[in-house]
Amino acid sequence: MTFCRLAGLCCLTLLLTGCSGNWGWYVVDPTVPAGWNNLKFLLSGLYYTLLLSFTAIVISIVIGLAVALPALSANRALRRFNRVYVELVRAVPILVLILWVYYGLPQMTGLSITVFWAGVIALALSDSAFEAEIFRAGIQSIDKGQYEAAHSISLSYTDMMMYVILPQAVRRILPALGNQLVYMLKMSSLVSVIGMQELTRKANELVVVEYRPLEIYTVLVLEYLVLILIVSAGVRWLERKLQSDQRG
Repeated sequence: MTFCRLAGLCCLTLLLTGCSGNWGWYVVDPTVPAGWNNLKFLLSGLYYTLLLSFTAIVISIVIGLAVALPALSANRALRRFNRVYVELVRAVPILVLILWVYYGLPQMTGLSITVFWAGVIALALSDSAFEAEIFRAGIQSIDKGQYEAAHSISLSYTDMMMYVILPQAVRRILPALGNQLVYMLKMSSLVSVIGMQELTRKANELVVVEYRPLEIYTVLVLEYLVLILIVSAGVRWLERKLQSDQRG
């Protein structure tokens, strides 16, 4: 209901403001050929926004879990590695990291990196530090009795984590993981600065052609709004399903 009201309010706003002679909503009016073509051009960046965000979040979750596990070790050197990694990565602004990966990493390694993979690497590295802290907190929240029960049936460390600890931890940290996915979708817009043809880049290119920033960026805002509302609803549905499966 909230989404329907919001969509209705946005449509009403567009209709009312479209009467103004100073604004040109015709550039995104789907009832005219030019406006429809502009909308299709804007939406063509959706594929790369989703692909970039989901690829980066999967990689960041894997790296984050790998970085979180040393923090739980009794070895001081491993715990220090975790702390240094998390603090260093979190201290670097994501835009700076994107620019460094795209322009600096090829000079260091001699490898050619495409715009897509530069964005994935930068987003995944930046997010992995936050994922590591989320996993660490989730794993530490599991009752010690679960560890003792796993040891009592002679489970190895890997089996204990895979079948006992992590499934319970994931249920607890799922809302935080969902927040990180939303964060990733929003931060993917920064990859437009290196030429990634995602939603924001498409909007910037259309603004240069039409010179109607208000109208075009309003559509961009609505695109991200709808996308993130859908993803958030999906995360909440998955959370409810996991909780119902646990009770069942």
